[in-house]
Amino acid sequence: MNTTTVSRDPLYVAILKNVITVVLSLAIIYVNGTLVHTFRKHQVFNTNSRYILYIHLVINDIILLAMMILLQVLSYILFTLNVSFCIVMLMLAVSTGLNNPLTLAAMALECYLAICFPLRHPQICTVRKTYIVITMIWVLSLLTILPDLFVIIAIRPAEYFHSSAFCLWANIFTDPILAKKKDVSNILFLVIVWLILFYAYFKILFAAQAASVNAKKARNTVLLHGFQLLLCMLSYIRTISIQGLSILFPKDTLAIRYVIALLIEVMPRLISPMVYGVRDKMFRKHLKRYLLPLNPAVPPRKVQKRII
Repeated sequence: MNTTTVSRDPLYVAILKNVITVVLSLAIIYVNGTLVHTFRKHQVFNTNSRYILYIHLVINDIILLAMMILLQVLSYILFTLNVSFCIVMLMLAVSTGLNNPLTLAAMALECYLAICFPLRHPQICTVRKTYIVITMIWVLSLLTILPDLFVIIAIRPAEYFHSSAFCLWANIFTDPILAKKKDVSNILFLVIVWLILFYAYFKILFAAQAASVNAKKARNTVLLHGFQLLLCMLSYIRTISIQGLSILFPKDTLAIRYVIALLIEVMPRLISPMVYGVRDKMFRKHLKRYLLPLNPAVPPRKVQKRII
């Protein structure tokens, strides 16, 4: 069985890395959790398909960061984890990672429908249909990774699932065919999502020629979706980046692995709350009450029109 060789950091380095990761991740989880709380508390958000899709994106980020913290801390403390437990954690983390680009595609289509079909938009983008789309996103992501689990169950003895290993995808799902299948599925997902983003952007761009303020804002929003998708794509070059930099700096492999994980897995999670929680006027107004609880309550005002 081929596995990835992993060295251990000195104790003080391990503590420093875990403190940085945990503190930064918990700060992002707190902000995202506040966004979810704001969404739940105000009917104007949870009856709007755009905000429902956005909160789904935020919840995915929370789950992804929670899995990362759990796996990293346990891996530093125990080094090896039970294979069955590791499989559950990895599949949850990978499925949420796959959900992000699909959710971005759904949000881009919602923008397109709001601008190009404003009269039909309320009938098409209902709350019920939005939750159906979210369910389909989860089904697609799970169908992408469940075959890997079935293959491992078929080719490994029962004792394998009671053994321990360092919790990396390459250490658990070691069949070369699964690695190729993962690359193909990632490429397929990205091509489909990019086509949807380009289609929505150019359709909205043509609508913006009529000097519609909402169309121009929607065009900028789709561009932001594209930027987020680029950040999602960084995870696909993670292994190549680590290998390339490790060749140049062989003595700093552990530091390289940690910094790349921080940049690819943690930092992009800052984008969603910054882009939507701050950029959207209505969300920003309500969010201030929960992020800054010491401030006096803001007197109720007329609800502002949401930003597209």
